[in-house]
Amino acid sequence: MKRIIAAALGLLGLAAPAMAQPQPPADTVSAIRARGAVNCGVTPNTIGFATPDSRGVWRGLDADYCRAVAAALFGDPDRVRFVPTTTQARFTALQSGEVDLLVRATTWTLSREAQLGLVFAGVNYYDGNGFMVHRRLNLASARQLDGASVCLQPGSTTELNVADYFRSNSMRLNPVLFENIEELRSAFAAGRCDAYASDTSTLAAFRAGMGDRAADFVLLPEIFSKEPLGPLVRKGDWRWFDIVRWTHFALLTAEELGIGSTNIDSFAGSTNPDVLRFLGRTGDLGRMMGLENDWAVRVVRAVGNFAEVWDRNVTPLGTQRGINNLWTRGGLQYAPPMR
Repeated sequence: MKRIIAAALGLLGLAAPAMAQPQPPADTVSAIRARGAVNCGVTPNTIGFATPDSRGVWRGLDADYCRAVAAALFGDPDRVRFVPTTTQARFTALQSGEVDLLVRATTWTLSREAQLGLVFAGVNYYDGNGFMVHRRLNLASARQLDGASVCLQPGSTTELNVADYFRSNSMRLNPVLFENIEELRSAFAAGRCDAYASDTSTLAAFRAGMGDRAADFVLLPEIFSKEPLGPLVRKGDWRWFDIVRWTHFALLTAEELGIGSTNIDSFAGSTNPDVLRFLGRTGDLGRMMGLENDWAVRVVRAVGNFAEVWDRNVTPLGTQRGINNLWTRGGLQYAPPMR
């Protein structure tokens, strides 16, 4: 009888334990080393986060995170291939292996980790959704948007959050959807929508890019969601996850210790145990992740500490650090001990 049941289950594909086991994750680090560069998914054009300059060099907070990871892995921040991804295709690009890492102003949510086979490695920008409107509408609050047309990107958390906000405030919503971010911005600037909803960082970047027309747009005061943005990788390849996560923490730790790109050499004679571990003089921490022990030094030499990255890319947008300050200054940015 047992043999009959086993045979029947075998025909149904249910009696093959080896087949049911999950496949081992790809060795992302080895693939990157063989290729010679990190494939990093970024937004196509968001000032302050990732956008090519007039020479085609990618600039922004997220672009610098891609460089920081490359510096940790190779000792060379230029060993990156920037891959622009759309809002709807970004997760597929990571799942399929087209990119090794996605650093694209992407919000950390439960469903994205539970359903997509992806995992967030940290938060490099604590943000929230808001509304930008045309100044000529003379609006002072999001509560005045009843019946308004709102420019949105499909497949974003913003689309869902805006629907929730309008519903909870008993307001009528007229969504105007654009998959292409440049088409959305052009439509809003041309007056095809009353409001543009997105992360406040994205809205600030849009306004900063409008030049002489920046004063024509107003960011309403309401922040109606939590949007922790950060880098993400595929689940299962935990060595690669560790490298990405601790690169983020290294940027924070460097700021906390006062170590920056211009003064790092002055710490050579330090006897501070935390500094010695950061510099790779003690602890053997880099080798625990398959890196050189001075990997954190390479990161700081390449892009600076977190404050330098922020000031270079985000401060010009007119955005205050606020909750993105270190925990010692009343913010949320906090790194576990490097020991």
